[in-house]
Amino acid sequence: QVQLVESGGDLVQIGGSLTLSCQISGIGSDDFVIGWFRQAPGKEREGVACIWWDNGKTREADSAKGRFTISRDHAKKTVFLYMKDVKPDDTAAYYCAAMRLTPWLSLRTNDYEDWGQGTHVTVSS
Repeated sequence: QVQLVESGGDLVQIGGSLTLSCQISGIGSDDFVIGWFRQAPGKEREGVACIWWDNGKTREADSAKGRFTISRDHAKKTVFLYMKDVKPDDTAAYYCAAMRLTPWLSLRTNDYEDWGQGTHVTVSS
């Protein structure tokens, strides 16, 4: 049974930094992709970044390039999202998700099979 557990969401000041974590369990191979998504109040869920677990290749949404970095710790089975220079528009529930069946570097929500419960980020103004 695949389980994804996000952590690290917090209240953060404009311009500050925050690192989110996604702890992974129940996946028996390295052939999968982990994505970070976010959903703000009144908006659809959108992809932020994703990473190949095996080779570490990444893809970022245009809105995230230059500010957000996705990475992984292979030994600890954890994926991170480092957020810097945060803005009020970054306020959202952040989710990690796993794509296992036909993995590719997708930022589409429907391509992912397994989801965590989310962790909330609030950027104060």
